[in-house]
Amino acid sequence: MTTTTPTARRVTGSEPLAEIGLIGGSGFYEFFTDAERVSVATPFGEPSDDVVVGEVDGRRVAFLARHGQGHRFPPHRVNYRANLWALRALGVRQVLAPCAVGSLRPELGPGTLVVPDQVVDRTWGRAHTVYDEPGPVVHVPFADPYCPRGRAAVVGAAEEAGLPHAADGTLVVVNGPRFSSRAESRWHQAAGWSVVGMTGMPEASVARELALCFTTVALVTDLDAGVEGDAGVTHAEVMEVFAANIERLKAVLRATVPRLPEAEDDAAATCGCRRVLDGLTLPVDLP
Repeated sequence: MTTTTPTARRVTGSEPLAEIGLIGGSGFYEFFTDAERVSVATPFGEPSDDVVVGEVDGRRVAFLARHGQGHRFPPHRVNYRANLWALRALGVRQVLAPCAVGSLRPELGPGTLVVPDQVVDRTWGRAHTVYDEPGPVVHVPFADPYCPRGRAAVVGAAEEAGLPHAADGTLVVVNGPRFSSRAESRWHQAAGWSVVGMTGMPEASVARELALCFTTVALVTDLDAGVEGDAGVTHAEVMEVFAANIERLKAVLRATVPRLPEAEDDAAATCGCRRVLDGLTLPVDLP
């Protein structure tokens, strides 16, 4: 007997179906076993995949596979603008974004969760803003890229689960899809950065432009080339380590969801993420 994937309901306008967004990374293509699939139209084209909306501990969560089912989109071809726009259109105001990273510090070994508080963008050729149409120029603050309340929720969940983790650090984002050379890896390490990935930007900055609370949850899959004389990493090795840790990562994310502020909680906006557009004239109407 064959089964078919249910047709997704098409959404063309702003419909508040979820308050929390979850963007799955490499090897992370599903979060719910039984939930509604929603197809969302955006000004930037199609998101990487349908959004799957379900419930976790009484909270409505929208899940989106960053690379699409079957890892269709490499890091430099992910439609980050459409992905974040689609989540906001569904009512999402808080986003958790797990990703696979290489470690630049030997003490952050495979299986460690890193919750960065800073990011360095070394990508190029990607669409970096939702405000590129003629009109008022929009400059948003980005000194602190990640939501402090979201980060605290993830760290609390990791501590409760007894998982090895780092409560801060700097994520450097390279363009990919190739891995770093040994010289690049040593350069990144010498700069004092913690982990290296390929999808963290412009995902975080687009989220900030959309006034979303955004938290990256980085799972270390390997020591980057050049760290302690490591021989380098292959794609197969990365996927193997990620697969071995995916259930632990999902458990931490599920435990994080109820720790996030309720949508109606005034304190939820004290981090400032959702107020970055206050007083600005925007060239487009946000959902």
